[in-house]
Amino acid sequence: MQRCSPKPVHGRFRARFSEALGRCPESRRRHGHHHERGSAVVEFTFLALLLMVPLVYFIITVSQIQAGSFAVVGAADQAAKVYIAQPDAVAAQAAAEQAVTIALADFGHSAQGARVATTCSPADCQAAGSTVTVTVRLTVPLPFLPFNDDFRLNASEVEASSTQIVGRFR
Repeated sequence: MQRCSPKPVHGRFRARFSEALGRCPESRRRHGHHHERGSAVVEFTFLALLLMVPLVYFIITVSQIQAGSFAVVGAADQAAKVYIAQPDAVAAQAAAEQAVTIALADFGHSAQGARVATTCSPADCQAAGSTVTVTVRLTVPLPFLPFNDDFRLNASEVEASSTQIVGRFR
């Protein structure tokens, strides 16, 4: 059995450092260092999972909000363009709502969480020169939550508006 004993003057420091670094078998047993072998991999794996799962969920949630933002911008623009191309107000509103449904579906959002509002200036939406503004609001839910529609947690609400001018010639 090797013993870590002090050497002459310069060796005395070497012996102390070898004990501190755990190179001496007696010091390992004395200080309990032999029990810590191999635990770094377990600790790293546990901490990596503990930190990475919320980070990945955060990234997915932000990307859902961004997709919702892109969806309402496209939906509002298309709904306003479709609205001014229709001959009467009833058909125009139905066409605008259908355009919103299609645009939201392209980005993976359902039309159930969307609200469409149409305003005209002046009040006659079909008159030449009037402006039609379509506003689309979308509630973006938190992803991967197993709750039903009665208890829904939302990440955000996004909104976009688009204005088109009714032309003289259709």
